[in-house]
Amino acid sequence: MSITLQVKSFFIFIFLFPILSIGQTEEKKSIKLFVECNCEKSYIRQEIKFIDHVRDQALANIQLFIYDIANGSGGRKYKMEFTGSSYFEGITNTLTFDSNANMTSDDVRKRLVWRIKKGLLKYIVESDIANRVVYRVKGKTEKEEIEFNDPWKNWIFEIYGQAKLDKESSRKNFEYEVGLKSDRVTDKWRIRGDVQMSQANSEFIRNNEKFSSERQQYFGSVSLVRSLSDHWSAGVFVNTKHDTYTNIDLAAGFSPAIEYNIFPYSEVLKKEIVFSYKIGYNYNGYIDTTIFGKNSEIILNHSFDIHLKYRQPWGNVTSRIRASTFLEDFSKNRFEINSSLSVRVLKGLSVRFSGDLKYIRDQINLPSGDASIEDVLLQQKQIATAYNLGFSVGLAYTFGSAYNNIINTRL
Repeated sequence: MSITLQVKSFFIFIFLFPILSIGQTEEKKSIKLFVECNCEKSYIRQEIKFIDHVRDQALANIQLFIYDIANGSGGRKYKMEFTGSSYFEGITNTLTFDSNANMTSDDVRKRLVWRIKKGLLKYIVESDIANRVVYRVKGKTEKEEIEFNDPWKNWIFEIYGQAKLDKESSRKNFEYEVGLKSDRVTDKWRIRGDVQMSQANSEFIRNNEKFSSERQQYFGSVSLVRSLSDHWSAGVFVNTKHDTYTNIDLAAGFSPAIEYNIFPYSEVLKKEIVFSYKIGYNYNGYIDTTIFGKNSEIILNHSFDIHLKYRQPWGNVTSRIRASTFLEDFSKNRFEINSSLSVRVLKGLSVRFSGDLKYIRDQINLPSGDASIEDVLLQQKQIATAYNLGFSVGLAYTFGSAYNNIINTRL
């Protein structure tokens, strides 16, 4: 009896061994890539067809996280981090790419794909598809020194404008906005300028009675920031504005500031915890006399900010806490929290939270008297409030086919 069982076991083993071996070999052969980025994932799947693209990082043996942040050329700096697991455990790779304002979105995505293919080479040579790779080196093998002459000296300018018209049977709204932005970024300095002009005209008809209102805003600012070390920065900020919504005829301010980042600035693509302190001298001239009987006044204020940002494989966290007060009257103050959190809970499931909270006790600019019905209906003037609160929560769960490299955009 025992001999018969042994014989049966032997044949079962002989039958299953090739299947198990094939399964293990397939595991080694297959490259399963998970990509997390603020980019066109469908284009990446379309252009990189020699691997398997998976929808969840738990199913992948290579994870690619692409972090991006604005750079000094008007484009974005991309940092690509490859991390292997399973058969590719311990194999990592990091690549960077800088776009500029002259590149189209097609240029950017093509260059990203080229670098993703380059980053995958480490893993391809360790897989069984290595024997299908053909190597070719283009151009000269010697390094060439290239002298680059920038006639703009790192300055970037942007001129923008837009107009909008909304019309209904009982409501009409026309808005326009024009402006100029300038930015110069070097390793040690960042200089920014911003000039903007906007206007909104609104009409509302109720019971055959027409209400009209106009809102104007002119704004200008200049900032100069100096990098002191890998963690410290200091700067000055100058601004001026005219804003009918906030009862400001003319405001001007000057504010020095200092900033400390717990992490080196080279890591801002992935994480940062920044503390900043700003103290300011401000002049306010008002359109209408305020609720405190002021037509103009000098204000000394200061603020403290904490800015946290994490982009990790388990999710993203962004939060900013800001507290400000007047130096001559601490009862006039403001406290703000803005946060968002996205967490991958388990395979295919992610939870997203976002919220903001403002305690407002510094509205010294409010005009005396009651707001007109036109301003209330058309929201053309700021109204007193003690707080502002908003919150949202979202849940997303993805399931179904884990492996699908097919791109089909047909109707």
